[in-house]
Amino acid sequence: MRARYVNDKGDLHRVIGLMIRKKPFQRPQPQFRVTANHMIRVPELRVLTDIGDIIGVMSTSEALERAHSEGKDLVLVTETAKPPIAKIIDLAKYRYQLQQKVAEGRKKSKAQDIKEIRLSPFIGEGDFQTRLKRVIEFLKKGDKVRLTLEFRGRAITKQEFGREQFDRIFAETAELSTVEIVPKMLGKKMMAQLMPTKKQK
Repeated sequence: MRARYVNDKGDLHRVIGLMIRKKPFQRPQPQFRVTANHMIRVPELRVLTDIGDIIGVMSTSEALERAHSEGKDLVLVTETAKPPIAKIIDLAKYRYQLQQKVAEGRKKSKAQDIKEIRLSPFIGEGDFQTRLKRVIEFLKKGDKVRLTLEFRGRAITKQEFGREQFDRIFAETAELSTVEIVPKMLGKKMMAQLMPTKKQK
């Protein structure tokens, strides 16, 4: 086959682009190590049904026979127990349950959402009430609330006005929250943070 000559940089880039094709990024799926059926090496097990009801303690061979007679698998769920615990359950169903548990664990392990409310030292009463309402809504949902107030120009000399805004919010939300971070200055901004005492139903 006759060689193709590259005449300019544009052609070079096109040729390289044809030669190198990037594979689309694929997020790796979590892998679950499951010991089941004849991979279970212990002699005796405490056996449960697929919904967690206790069948009893029996030999592993007996448990295998029972699982196979039901058209299911014998899956080791707690190896460190004495005796180890196994379930008679469809293996695909068990893997799915594991995935659900991992997903639920990720949700619970996530830090509470932090919502930010911005104020100004000379905010009008109507705007203040609007922001206060949002603070209360966030706290009732179980979110933390970060209050920030920026001093612009000569307003930096009137920090007491900013502190008054924070104190008003603290007083209005005293039954819903505690002050997790007391007001402090970060450059030209005053910041504080509220933590909900409990999630409201």
